[in-house]
Amino acid sequence: MKLHNKIMLGLVLGAVAGVSANQLAPDARWLSWVNSNVANPVGQVFLRMLLMTVVPLVFASLTMGVAGLGDIRRIGKVGAKTLGYFALSTTISAVIGLLLVNMMNPGLGLDPAMQRQLFETYKGQAEGLQSGAAVGFGINTFVNIVPRNPVQAAANMDMLAIIFVSVMFGAALTLIPQEKAKPFLQVLDGLGEIVIKIIGFAMKLAPYGVFGLIFFTTSRFGWDILRSLGMYVLVVLLGLTIHAVFGISALVRIFGGMNPLVYYKKIRNSLVTAFSTSSSNATLPTNLAVAEQELGISPTIAGFVLPIGSTMCMNGTALYEGVTVLFLAQVFGVHLNLGTQVIVVVLSVITAIGAAGVPGGSLPLIMLVLATVGVPPEGIAIILGVDRILDMCRTTVNVAGDMSACVYVARAEGGWRPEMATTAGAAAEPA
Repeated sequence: MKLHNKIMLGLVLGAVAGVSANQLAPDARWLSWVNSNVANPVGQVFLRMLLMTVVPLVFASLTMGVAGLGDIRRIGKVGAKTLGYFALSTTISAVIGLLLVNMMNPGLGLDPAMQRQLFETYKGQAEGLQSGAAVGFGINTFVNIVPRNPVQAAANMDMLAIIFVSVMFGAALTLIPQEKAKPFLQVLDGLGEIVIKIIGFAMKLAPYGVFGLIFFTTSRFGWDILRSLGMYVLVVLLGLTIHAVFGISALVRIFGGMNPLVYYKKIRNSLVTAFSTSSSNATLPTNLAVAEQELGISPTIAGFVLPIGSTMCMNGTALYEGVTVLFLAQVFGVHLNLGTQVIVVVLSVITAIGAAGVPGGSLPLIMLVLATVGVPPEGIAIILGVDRILDMCRTTVNVAGDMSACVYVARAEGGWRPEMATTAGAAAEPA
């Protein structure tokens, strides 16, 4: 059985067993013992393995991403247009998610007493992480981004400070002689690979961890949690659909000058590959072939935009992270004002860049954003079982965003016109 099927099975069995226990024996002594000595500890081991990868994952991914752009003084117009488009499309996606959560409120409706109990249950497990009680949006937010002590910022899991240090390291690496930067980049590359392996180890425990965590939650809080989970899935899928159908389509029309229907028809092979692999990196070879053969984009443009996009243009992931954080805040009864929600959007856009290209790769980063805004990060246990199907969908939107960026840059550089896509596609059909 494939891993994602095992995780789904763990969710279903844990939910059924937990709800049954809640209905039949909510105050039984044996249930308390099972939760305290079996279900919760197994789940906590899994979550802590994910959480311990956060700092090295963010530092390695963002530093390598910035350094990979090359000398920032020579990146030129193509690089500036590419990064600007990435930022615009990803921000639009995150804002769509923010608006939907505030309109549909998937995490509301729980009894206030249950919300308080949920918060108290998970709050103790979050000790040692940064408290988000004082998080706000103002001038101090920007001042505090620059840490006095980077090591202390890492120990406290201060997300904004970690991101700032990573970007500064990456920028500095582009400005020193290559022979001096290369050894450090090799270390970072190795560190990134190690972290991905550790996440892989953690995901092998995921079916058992998901069973334990969802059993622990549903046995204590019953059916209402599962009803909220269904609404959460609906909001994520609706947000991804809106961004793909309207957001990316509008960007393709306005900036690429291309009919969105023609665009999606041409890139369908990329979308199918993205959905089936759940990996932007694994879809990259298909993207390059589609960009050149179906869209008629030059190998120079495609070869520059798409590899960067597979790491830095994460439309679907940013929307997913933002919706998840706000949903769990509603579940736990944590009020996030407009300024804090702006911070959630910014962090969702930035941390989407640092998400590892493996199943579960974005979970550690979501946990850190949750801690930053004062939501118990272990609450992510509620959504773990449905992550796989959402991962497939958000990766598809990620790839659609990557390809739209390629269309825009190709047109902006003057070497490509929308009608070239039709010509290229027609020429490619007989083959």
